[in-house]
Amino acid sequence: MDKALLFAAAGAILAAAAVMIYDRLRLRRTLSEMDRMLSQAMDGSFIERDFDESRLSAVETKLAHYLTASAVSARNLYSEKDKIKSMISDISHQTKTPIANILLYAQLLCEQELNAEGRDCVKALTAQAEKLRFLIDALVKVSRLETGILTLRPVPGPILPTVERSLAQAAPKARARGIELTLHPSEDTACFDPKWTAEALYNLLDNAVKYTAPGGAVTVRLTSYPLFCRVDVADTGMGISEEELPKVFGRFYRSSAASGVEGTGLGLYLARQIAQGQGGYIKACSAPGKGSVFSLFLPRDP
Repeated sequence: MDKALLFAAAGAILAAAAVMIYDRLRLRRTLSEMDRMLSQAMDGSFIERDFDESRLSAVETKLAHYLTASAVSARNLYSEKDKIKSMISDISHQTKTPIANILLYAQLLCEQELNAEGRDCVKALTAQAEKLRFLIDALVKVSRLETGILTLRPVPGPILPTVERSLAQAAPKARARGIELTLHPSEDTACFDPKWTAEALYNLLDNAVKYTAPGGAVTVRLTSYPLFCRVDVADTGMGISEEELPKVFGRFYRSSAASGVEGTGLGLYLARQIAQGQGGYIKACSAPGKGSVFSLFLPRDP
């Protein structure tokens, strides 16, 4: 009796061990098949091999359907990008000549003998044409960045020459408004795209000059951190309320308090897109009547 129970127990243990070994082998085979399918999916060589009633075959079929749908979506996306690229190029090309002609004729009119009303009309015409040209240029840049047509190419280098170039670009407008521009330089380095970073910095400076009253000041300061180089653009302008701060980087956003100031609402949006496109970011700190500080953070390493 004891021997029979012992043999029965041993048989049960052997059977359980056999079941465990079988399940482990089956799991290993399933994982190997899943690994094969994922590897083939990543290198683009995936094909269905099993056509049976197993769960693995069902997963394989679903993966095949998913990859087919993804390939179709990718082709459609590339096609749409090509269409957008062509449309942007057409808009940019077709509008440059008419705007240039408008500005040319406005300049010719300025050279004529006009009464005060005529001179005011020519001045307004020139200002609106310049605004239209700026708006179209900004829209083209934003569209190219958003669709990936235009890519940023960050490279390590000193940030000061780029900051000085942006300051030189903003200086004429600051002088015309009687605003003092001050730079606190630093021999700092970062990894950035010089051309597009200069564009972002100019947008921050132009914004600061535009919303600062005549006689005010705009200060640019460079600060070094272990991971980032920080460029602060501080002004003594009207400031921004706390509830509006999260909105100022939105596309076409214009504060009701700034309704009397010329602008398109694209400058800060474009600046943030450029910063994010090269691994950086922009922060804003402000209070009504106390001015604003816009800080551009650029990564030190790629």
